[in-house]
Amino acid sequence: MADKNDWALILGASSGFGGATAVELAKHGFHIFGVHLDRKATLPNAEKVMDAIRGQDRKALFFNINASDPEKRQEALERMNAEVQTSADAQIRVLLHSIAFGTLKQFVPDDPKQAPTKAQIDMTLEVMANSLLYWTQELLFRNLMGKGARIYAMTSSGGHRVWPTYGPVSAAKAALESHCRQLALELAPKGITVNAIQAGVTDTPALRKIPGNEEMVAEAKARNPMGRLTTPEDVAKAIAILSHQDNAWMTGNVIRVDGGEDIVG
Repeated sequence: MADKNDWALILGASSGFGGATAVELAKHGFHIFGVHLDRKATLPNAEKVMDAIRGQDRKALFFNINASDPEKRQEALERMNAEVQTSADAQIRVLLHSIAFGTLKQFVPDDPKQAPTKAQIDMTLEVMANSLLYWTQELLFRNLMGKGARIYAMTSSGGHRVWPTYGPVSAAKAALESHCRQLALELAPKGITVNAIQAGVTDTPALRKIPGNEEMVAEAKARNPMGRLTTPEDVAKAIAILSHQDNAWMTGNVIRVDGGEDIVG
């Protein structure tokens, strides 16, 4: 599916949807740039993903940085640009935004001291929504992406449903979907598609940080017509299929990859 010099850039590459998609795209011929933020205890996750990519005889160049740090973003992009420039026909043909890091608090809790601060809400929007825009801008301005490229961002039903502690993240998901629509409009003339991927409830490290996640999992299992949770591999396979070069007419969507979970009330 990929040309021999095609790359994919995965933001949030060390676990969950990002890690699974990195490995799946490597199976389809992509070299992988990965951006992740891990401390010593979780670094083995990134190393495992890189080993799996290299096991497919593909390159893996990972950056352990804060994806929302402008200086770190510039440094990583300089290295990516240098790598891509080693082959005349190379480009980054897939970008996946799969960053899950935000504040999980009620907007108006009983204890005012537990309310999310402006800094926390701003950070959640910056990391989980706005960073998609900034990475996309830089890739286009540097001519690292062109006609035939595919951009995806991981959203969730939280973009239109409510959960007691999900308010700041829900706002970020709604903003992320809006960014995808606007980018789809602006990049269509360039032959670049942009879609949000709405996964069903999935047992990932990010999910386990949500207060009440056990109840969320139980409800999803009971509601899902397939009778099970979504897996990162379900989503990764869908993204790989959608990234085929012939799939040039699907853009500006929120695509559900959830086994029918969201259609059940």
